[in-house]
Amino acid sequence: MNNSRILGVVLLVGGAILFVMGMNASDSVADRFSKFFTGHFTDATVWYMVGGGVSGIVGLSLLASGGRAAVN
Repeated sequence: MNNSRILGVVLLVGGAILFVMGMNASDSVADRFSKFFTGHFTDATVWYMVGGGVSGIVGLSLLASGGRAAVN
């Protein structure tokens, strides 16, 4: 297993953890008040979800393309 595949797995797992943390944070009392009064989640919750999603996508793409030789 080469380095890009290992990094892909780490990013995919880390992204999943961050996304789940964001989903759990969206059920908190602070987020419920923020959603009720402003119609939006708190900034921290949004960053957890966005960061987890981006990290997961990058990790998945590294897993899909990792280990291939570059064609010139």
